[in-house]
Amino acid sequence: MLCSLDCGKLKTQLKFTTSDSCDRIKDEFQFLQAQYHSLKLECDKLASEKSEMQRHYIMYYEMSYGLNIEMHKQAEIVKRLNGICAQVLPYLSQEHQQQVLAAIERAKQVTPPEMNSIIRQQLQAHQLSQLQGLALPMTPLPLSLSQPTLPAVTTSSGLFSLSSLLASQAQLAKEEKASRDGVDSHREEDGDKSD
Repeated sequence: MLCSLDCGKLKTQLKFTTSDSCDRIKDEFQFLQAQYHSLKLECDKLASEKSEMQRHYIMYYEMSYGLNIEMHKQAEIVKRLNGICAQVLPYLSQEHQQQVLAAIERAKQVTPPEMNSIIRQQLQAHQLSQLQGLALPMTPLPLSLSQPTLPAVTTSSGLFSLSSLLASQAQLAKEEKASRDGVDSHREEDGDKSD
């Protein structure tokens, strides 16, 4: 009789520990599943950020390549114009030669504040043309607002200004994309309401 009581106690104890173990395993599995799900979401988010970064890298690379070509083009234009000035200069009178040489020297000395001012003006003109393009797509640009071109940059502060110009253009592109996404989400919400 004592043996049957011990066996019954052992069976209930075994059932209790087996049930506990199953519950513990189930809880651990659910925890691991939730952790896996959150890690998967984070991984998907990182993958989308990576593709966005790659897209930005390609965009910056293309802009850099275009600017490099433009700089070389502008440098070649400057060389040719210098050559023309050097050829024409001897045919001028002595007084005009001095004036032209002084004007050439003044033109060569572009200061960083002037460079920043030029870049700022071009950026404002570009922003204005973008706003006009968004508001009135059929309206042509006024004659005073031609498409901006980036100047050849030769000083380190000019390069800094140029990099800030590129950064602001990237910010404008990001804001434009965000506003388009906002319009698209509003359209989807309106479509859901009408259903």
